[in-house]
Amino acid sequence: MSFSVRADVCVQCNMCVAECPTGLLVMKEDGPVAGRGSCISCGHCVAVCPTEAIDYSITPRSEQLPVGTYTVPSAEEAEEFLRYRRSIRTFSNKPVSKELLTRLLNVARMAPTGSNSQGISYRVIQNEDTLHAISEAVMDWMSALGKENSRMRIYAYNAKRYNRTGRDFILHKAPTLVLAISKDKMEDRGRDNGHFALTYAELMAPSLGLGSCWSGFVEYCAQTGYKPLLDILGLPDGYRVAGAIMVGYPKYKYRYMPEREPLTVYFDEED
Repeated sequence: MSFSVRADVCVQCNMCVAECPTGLLVMKEDGPVAGRGSCISCGHCVAVCPTEAIDYSITPRSEQLPVGTYTVPSAEEAEEFLRYRRSIRTFSNKPVSKELLTRLLNVARMAPTGSNSQGISYRVIQNEDTLHAISEAVMDWMSALGKENSRMRIYAYNAKRYNRTGRDFILHKAPTLVLAISKDKMEDRGRDNGHFALTYAELMAPSLGLGSCWSGFVEYCAQTGYKPLLDILGLPDGYRVAGAIMVGYPKYKYRYMPEREPLTVYFDEED
């Protein structure tokens, strides 16, 4: 680990010290130095320096993408972008290429995580037989769960409906299932980080012509440790499912943006 400062160009503006989330950096006579504390590899110190005086082996400037002339979208553009996304459950038969999925997940990895812990990998499943087997396993789990627990009768109902109609209520015949996976030791933080990452993927998907939808049943079933499903998913040893989304090309085009319940917000009372 090497933290370097070019004293000849450092203007001691203190931005790096102010931006360090753990208080590791302190300002000295010749510029900032690493004091007591820990580093979460956020790269803020390198990115905020106005004179490029700082470099850090953990977050080297050479690996950071310059902001350049980029400007953020207007508030109106950002609002429309965020509101445009809609859960897609009816997909075309067109397969999604590995190249496009890689681009999608490369954006997902940029999502913020607790203390910059990151630690999310992905398992992508596109084999039609495997996807069908996943749906069957989850329906079996639902059926058993509904019989054992009266509060879970909805699961049993869905299982019966699936068996009666043959319609896939689990994966909706999506051509791709993306699992965010984290190491067992990350526990709840891993699940949170997986959800952050897949949210980025869901927001990015429409710009690539793709649609997506959360697969909560698959996620929940896997997190209960249901062995028949875990055997099918084929996760690396020591990993667990942190989130799941279906991805594919939407079969239909919606004419309106989604609406939600009215905003409820509580502000501090003014003096």
